[in-house]
Amino acid sequence: MRKEFGGRLHHEVPGWVPNDATFHIRVRCAPDNSTPLTEPKLAVALLDSFKFYHDLRRWNLRVCLLMPDHLHALLAFPPEARMSEVIRNWKRFHKKQHGVRWQEGFFDHRIRNEEEQTVKFNYILNNPVAKQLCERPEDWPWVLVDRDLQ
Repeated sequence: MRKEFGGRLHHEVPGWVPNDATFHIRVRCAPDNSTPLTEPKLAVALLDSFKFYHDLRRWNLRVCLLMPDHLHALLAFPPEARMSEVIRNWKRFHKKQHGVRWQEGFFDHRIRNEEEQTVKFNYILNNPVAKQLCERPEDWPWVLVDRDLQ
């Protein structure tokens, strides 16, 4: 019997994946979400919570970028953390505090080497340019990069 595409993803990280592995995470809003993630008050709250989770060591943030209906991040998780629980709790907080309606689940892709990390990092920073929301990556205000966490 063939399994149908679209089943629930469980985001379990296999034991052979290095503890410091970085993941490209994409979280989408539900189609009926009424407030864009880039609405200034919400955007500040979202980016502040990315910093907060980084400071608490729930994840190690490389980059987070907000788009109106989704976000991208490069994150590494500590060995004792379950990626799915950390992301679920973060989403739950913003649903409760700010009324953000998220799609169920999220996308994750393990970054396998430094070259791929550079490609994904640049892809994330160029996302607003590709969607014609700004002319240059440095013009986009709703981004947080690890160098900004000092």
